[in-house]
Amino acid sequence: MQELTRPVGADAVDFTALQNFAALRGQLRVSFTPRCNIACWFCHNEGDVPPPLTKVDRSRQPRPQQMAAADYLTLIRSLVDAGLKRVYFTGGEPLTSPMARPILEGLPEPGPDVSYTLITNGTRVRTHRSWLSSTRLDKAKVSLHYFSDDTLKAIAGTRISIDTVLDGIEVAREIFPQVELNTLLQKENAHEVGRILDWALERRLPVQFIELVGTDFNEARAGSAVSADAILHYLRTLTKDEHVEIAGVGQGRRVFRIDGIEIDVIHRDLGRHHVGQCGTCPLRPQCVEGFWALRVDRNGGVQPCLLRDDLRLNVNELLSDPERLVAAVAGHVTSFTEGTL
Repeated sequence: MQELTRPVGADAVDFTALQNFAALRGQLRVSFTPRCNIACWFCHNEGDVPPPLTKVDRSRQPRPQQMAAADYLTLIRSLVDAGLKRVYFTGGEPLTSPMARPILEGLPEPGPDVSYTLITNGTRVRTHRSWLSSTRLDKAKVSLHYFSDDTLKAIAGTRISIDTVLDGIEVAREIFPQVELNTLLQKENAHEVGRILDWALERRLPVQFIELVGTDFNEARAGSAVSADAILHYLRTLTKDEHVEIAGVGQGRRVFRIDGIEIDVIHRDLGRHHVGQCGTCPLRPQCVEGFWALRVDRNGGVQPCLLRDDLRLNVNELLSDPERLVAAVAGHVTSFTEGTL
């Protein structure tokens, strides 16, 4: 199936679904590039072809670049003005992209409750610290799926040292008001999860432990996925402060507090938020996320579901008209949630 294009007039659109999505803490995830300087085996690359596959098969290339920095800023500004509040900048590794600096330096002044978060592997933070420190980013989420050179190589296929990643986290702490870590649970790092947690707690850094999201890209190593049961058991030996949060989008999470530090676990047993289009989706049995993010890629696509690139909305022709752009995205979200796409 081809991606969707739809001319829309703003006066013909009900914005309720987009507003509800924002109120339920739905994310806008903006990908600068599908490229990365490492190649984690589980990477879903926000729905584009991930680096590990391109590395072994040059015929499998990600979508071409069509969005300029000004286009990104138009889209971000328009959707934030329309009510979206949580904007995440991702990739690939966003700091490998020449788009990163002009976009992040050009972010509009955030309104009430709006947050801008950089998602990074940490290896390029020191290189770019001079200009990162002057942006409106208020948070960095750093991937820490490893705690040794051997595990980093096993997971990411790189000779970069773990010291580079840990240094990037320390530099991020100097730059950003908030820094959080995320760790994907897998057989390759099971022996290091406790050390990662201890290291984070020593530095009073929140951590999110995540169960694997299965996609066509990582199915060859799906056997590496492990459940969150072991880390849940360990956390319960450290604290009795535990509760469940279900925001209405995405998966629920178990939240622990240890000496005031929040540690949360994305646990599939808590279910996920399936809406409209999900009801008849043939991929629903393998979906562990539901609808929690609108993903923007460098090709000009807006996608409401990681597993369904046939539901991408192409917005390139709408970037010159922010009103029609927002109307098109709002209409797309409405169609998705009502199951009429």
